[in-house]
Amino acid sequence: MFSKLSTRGIASRLGSLAQKTQPKETQSTEAAGSSASAAVFAREQKYGAHNYHPLPVALSRGEGVFVWDVEGKRYFDYLSAYSAVNQGHCHPKIIQALNEQATKLTLTSRAFYSDVLGEYEEYVTKYFGFDKLLPMNTGVEGCETACKLARKWGYMEKKIPANQAKIIFAKNNFWGRTLAAVSASSDPSSYEGFGPFMPGFQLVDYSNTAALEQALQDPNVCAFMVEPIQGEAGVVVPDEGYLRQVRELCTKHNVLWIADEVQTGLARTGRMLAVDYEDVKPDILILGKALSGGVYPVSAVLCNDPVMLCIKPGEHGSTYGGNPLACRVAMAALEVLKEERLAENAYKMGELLRSELSKLPKDVVSVVRGKGLLNAIVINPKHDAWDVCLKLKDNGLIAKPTHGDIIRFAPPLVINEAQTLESIDIIKKTILSM
Repeated sequence: MFSKLSTRGIASRLGSLAQKTQPKETQSTEAAGSSASAAVFAREQKYGAHNYHPLPVALSRGEGVFVWDVEGKRYFDYLSAYSAVNQGHCHPKIIQALNEQATKLTLTSRAFYSDVLGEYEEYVTKYFGFDKLLPMNTGVEGCETACKLARKWGYMEKKIPANQAKIIFAKNNFWGRTLAAVSASSDPSSYEGFGPFMPGFQLVDYSNTAALEQALQDPNVCAFMVEPIQGEAGVVVPDEGYLRQVRELCTKHNVLWIADEVQTGLARTGRMLAVDYEDVKPDILILGKALSGGVYPVSAVLCNDPVMLCIKPGEHGSTYGGNPLACRVAMAALEVLKEERLAENAYKMGELLRSELSKLPKDVVSVVRGKGLLNAIVINPKHDAWDVCLKLKDNGLIAKPTHGDIIRFAPPLVINEAQTLESIDIIKKTILSM
């Protein structure tokens, strides 16, 4: 299905990366000059799985756009937990909703009704204009749910022969680390060593409607799942009009369009949903991350009755999905987005951020791109993005590289103009020191 790199090639690349980054991390840990931070790093290293390579900073508190480490040093958070903390760290309204519900009822499972789930489902379906909501917990669970819905619809409504349904994905997508998610990946670091892979998944180039239309001509295709802006790939923005053409092509070929808005949704890009930029509506919408304001794992899949009602009792579910605590938290998180006009603020602050970042020297920052407050800079190959992030940390701002030479800049959407300008000064100071 994919052009896989050899295991030897992957090992060689990972070995080179380890040699390149390990001394820097060690130096940074030593530079922190604190047994408190060093103890945090060492304990995770000893007792935790080594499936992440964190920036060497040990955080203990957050409020609004800021986080503090165990020594009390303050940082601008320019990752926002991969856009889960759109409403800012520990937003008081969301925390209040969490605390109030936690003293009443936290979990019933879906074996019984609760007095909150229906209220939540009504609120969110009216908020986004869909008939039904299926509650889950994490973004990857939401994406898996969307794939199951699409396949079931394909068999029941499109009459695809049994076990022949296909789902199309864009290359360089990222929607999680489950076996289904890595089966849809074109990134060797995601899929290498985890086969065999999920059948019925096919890849086409992102922002390429000719390739998409060719794939959709297969009568066994039931869905096309795509991020309106590819986040983990490095904030890759498609050509203008791409989403409108996706909508038209999926309608033309009787294929469901699944919009993965787990990262791009909920005001992050300067619109409530990124698809709103082209005034189009997917058949299935996946939400997560900021659906709880970073307070609790909450995700949701929204679609209309002809799709959602293909799933019958017992065919899909989750013990924690739709629990009372999650429902209260999510409603509060959505209320904050509207009450504080965070989409509008994200648009305005994003324009300011990109305008200033575009003035940085091209011999260090070769590309600036994004929408709203989902942005990225591409670091010139003669410099090292990890080094840049370490220097940013030293100067009071934390961000993380992706794909080696790209740094995502995505602060909480509650950031104001003064804070934006202060953080821009930190970025400029850091880049100019390179």
